[in-house]
Amino acid sequence: MGTVLGAATVAMGLIAGAFYIFACGVMPGLARSDDRVYVEVMRDINDAFENPVFFLSFIGALALTGVSAWQVREAPYRGWVWAAATAYALAFFVTVAFNIPLNDGLKGTGDPAALREEFEGPWLAWNALRAVLATVAVGCLARALVDYGRSRRPSAHSSPSGA
Repeated sequence: MGTVLGAATVAMGLIAGAFYIFACGVMPGLARSDDRVYVEVMRDINDAFENPVFFLSFIGALALTGVSAWQVREAPYRGWVWAAATAYALAFFVTVAFNIPLNDGLKGTGDPAALREEFEGPWLAWNALRAVLATVAVGCLARALVDYGRSRRPSAHSSPSGA
């Protein structure tokens, strides 16, 4: 139980970190570029993200959190895991429903200024939302992991011999 919960926490942290770094560094840096460079670099970034390692984390965070939620269904800290699963399911949905279609829109031909105009504002807003949701999920999983650890410790009232 603890292994899956721990793995879910790590995977979620990786994904939350990816969304966060885009919000704090990649996109602000890229915003300084002209339209042609902006569109070309975003196309390259989107292509680079389509790899097994990213997909393993992106889908793994959802799957591991789901498995963990099922495993802890009787535990007193199950609400934290279910809250994480809900938050990340929403972040996953935002990515699939909004960010990916916006990324796909950059694949088309056309004026780079027009492509950027349609992409930049909405993508930044949706990324900020998914970054917050994934970060909430990490926090919830971390809390569940702490509570799991506490539940595994012997209580102060029990003696080591069991008497």
